[in-house]
Amino acid sequence: MKRRVAVTGVGMITPVGLNTDESWKALINGKSGIGPITQFEDKSMPTQIAGEIHGFDSLAYIDAKEIKKMDRFIHFAIAASQMAMNESGLTITPENAEHVGILVSSGMGGLPAIEKYHKIYLSSGYRKISPFFIPMLIVNMASGQLSIRYGAKGPNSCIVTACATGTHSIGDAFKIIQRGDALAMIAGGTESCICPLGVGGFNAMKALSTRNSEPQRASRPFDAERDGFVMGEGAGVVILEDMEYALKRGAKICAEVVGYGMTGDAYHMTSPSPNGEGAARCMKMAIKDAGIAPTEMGYINAHGTSTKFNDENETAAIKTVFGDHAYKIPVSSTKSMTGHLLGAAGGVEAVISILALRDGVLPPTINLENPDPECDLDYVPNKARQSQVDVVMSNSFGFGGTNACLIFKRFRQ
Repeated sequence: MKRRVAVTGVGMITPVGLNTDESWKALINGKSGIGPITQFEDKSMPTQIAGEIHGFDSLAYIDAKEIKKMDRFIHFAIAASQMAMNESGLTITPENAEHVGILVSSGMGGLPAIEKYHKIYLSSGYRKISPFFIPMLIVNMASGQLSIRYGAKGPNSCIVTACATGTHSIGDAFKIIQRGDALAMIAGGTESCICPLGVGGFNAMKALSTRNSEPQRASRPFDAERDGFVMGEGAGVVILEDMEYALKRGAKICAEVVGYGMTGDAYHMTSPSPNGEGAARCMKMAIKDAGIAPTEMGYINAHGTSTKFNDENETAAIKTVFGDHAYKIPVSSTKSMTGHLLGAAGGVEAVISILALRDGVLPPTINLENPDPECDLDYVPNKARQSQVDVVMSNSFGFGGTNACLIFKRFRQ
């Protein structure tokens, strides 16, 4: 019999809030976190906007002497993890340390550090490169630093699957607990690469919105006037525990993880397979894993990037999986407010899905003013909706044709 897996804590830092509560309140109020880029200046780039996090104080979470050893994506991971740990009340002790693991990942890692020290190398030579440069940039150091911070000696890993990174990380952590290799896992995604190479690279692909004069209206999933996605940064982390272990220690159960799917398109580097075929198989896999009927689905947090290829293909995939019931399922893209957090997106959107379940509030898709005729589902346009649902799904699809889906359920003993 499969072990049941509980969510006992969540944490997120996003362009709309410096903590979980602030972010959640902003999201259900339809607030956009998109604005002019302040982390660098290059007026030659077509895109001048992003979902930046303003006012974040690393010192609130990390000792001053340690900050310089980590790039910003690790700072975010530590902050979101601390929020989640505080909520969960999980304590790691010598007795349980070997049974608590970490799986917090990033899609791009320390790209800003690479930029910075490459410039230093070119101008001053290798002797001026920080001895912390490599630990700053490698993606698995989010998990590594968290393991050291908390003394977690269980499974420790990192998954890099582009925009599906956070979802795969939570899904794999779920399976680690389910098969008995850990009692608890700190899992999620983190990202911070709003830098010249990051923004420049996506500009070169013509993937980003150039609605610079109206940044808060630039991310518009499922809208006919969308012109690309908007980059964001942040982190989303959950604490997963073996249900029996969590109940025994008296933990409050936020939700139960019940299903996980992962598939590959085997089609194209950056474009989804036609009609979202790979995404549809992924959702079906998660539903089968959850042991639920498709008609039980109450809400879907869509990948919803605000690009033509994603929005239309994800819509088609949802119709393939749910048939006529697809038109009865509220579907929203919170990327309309946060922008696309890349490797952190799945972590943040898992937290959002869990909070929607907890509070009975479905966050909106803002800026949906002129729906694409190919996108004809209920996207919770522009205003949050009160709705008590029992089952929610979070979708993430990444470059390379990698797909991940998570299903959460209201906890019942």
